Amino acid sequence: MQGLLACGTYVPRFRLPRAEIRAALGSGPGSGCRAVAASDQDSTCLAVEAARRALAGRDPVATGVLLATSSPVYAERTNATAIHAALDLGQDGSALDLGASPRSGIGAFLAAARSPHPTVAVLADLRDGLAGSADEAFGGDAGAALLFGRGDPIAELLGEASVTHEFMDRWRAPGEPFATVWEERFGAGVYAELVERAVVAALADAGVERADRVVVTSPQRRAAAAAGKRLGAAASWIDEEVGYTGAADLGLRLADELAAAKAGETVLLVSAADGADAVVLGVRRPAPPPAETAATPRREISYPTYLTWRGRLDREQPRRPDPDKPASPPASRNARWKFGFVGTECEACGTVHLPPQRVCLSCHAVDRMRKRPMREARGTISTFTVDHLAPSPDPPTVDVVVDFDEGGRFSCRLTEADADAVRIGDRVEMTFRRLFEFDGVSDYFWKARPLLEGEG
Repeated sequence: MQGLLACGTYVPRFRLPRAEIRAALGSGPGSGCRAVAASDQDSTCLAVEAARRALAGRDPVATGVLLATSSPVYAERTNATAIHAALDLGQDGSALDLGASPRSGIGAFLAAARSPHPTVAVLADLRDGLAGSADEAFGGDAGAALLFGRGDPIAELLGEASVTHEFMDRWRAPGEPFATVWEERFGAGVYAELVERAVVAALADAGVERADRVVVTSPQRRAAAAAGKRLGAAASWIDEEVGYTGAADLGLRLADELAAAKAGETVLLVSAADGADAVVLGVRRPAPPPAETAATPRREISYPTYLTWRGRLDREQPRRPDPDKPASPPASRNARWKFGFVGTECEACGTVHLPPQRVCLSCHAVDRMRKRPMREARGTISTFTVDHLAPSPDPPTVDVVVDFDEGGRFSCRLTEADADAVRIGDRVEMTFRRLFEFDGVSDYFWKARPLLEGEG
């Protein structure tokens, strides 16, 4: 059966308490917090983490990738290709971008649901706004991935409807860092009528009078609240702990709702952005619980730290030479290693090599290697060093040597770590990150990340 086979969500561990903004600026909300991407994360990194979770445990197949984001890394270049490569999906299958609006989230959802081939809709965004704005305080950073194809689905598409209306509610011109937002009462009034029309049509298309569960997403907070109240949407921890996450918001909220749903129930998914889209899903089995919940451990950061990570507060960097600009030919030749973190394993003795080798370092066998994906491997820090001079938006940097449980040793950067708390023997996992950005090029590779208590 064609349907939604898997969901994957990713919410960064860092949180900016809204009270921090209020304390710094003297105004704004004082409760809750927003999710914040780490200093080495962008929308591509968030997308990779979410997609890894959606595809976990599945054999690599020719899977299409549809990336929906309103905060793409590149304005002219397909961002989805890096995600496709990081998932080690080979060269078969398409990788396409959808963007310019949070509405691209529902666009990718519907396109993936209608595709005759296995397709993952990957939704990711970093939301920001002017200092003191609602976009800054109530926005959030996250990724979500929804895999569609044939098999034993979590849910199937029962009905859908879309309504489009041209009106200036919010907009951002090319090159502008933040959106301009019209007075909320105007947008809320327009959205109320559009949502009503889309919902009535979608329910009729599905042949149901009302849905058992409701998910509402919109960049217009007043419109989302009004629609949610009218349709009976339950309060979500996402509002207080994460914030509105743009194109990713739809996937994040849907995955959370599907984990609580029972077989036989229906879910109404409503997206109000530059129009209104409504989808009715029939639940066939409960989805696995999302990786992050309201109880997930988090790390709070200060408002100056947030501004620094966002590039809005220039701070003195160590006086060191700029990094070399990444070169395309070697990156292309070694794409499976650089993006997919695929090493080699000796067929003769089983030694794992990182990076991949032709000659075994243990038994010296030549050209007897098989590919060994290592991005899901976990390991232990065998030694580390702390560098206070390397340029970084989150100094100091920590470099570690990791011994992997499945074999292999590798030296790499440690991210999301408290340098004073790192110890030999700490457990780590691998995560796809940006090494640096120079001359308009983002250089990606894999870093180690400390495992939280109870994770391994």
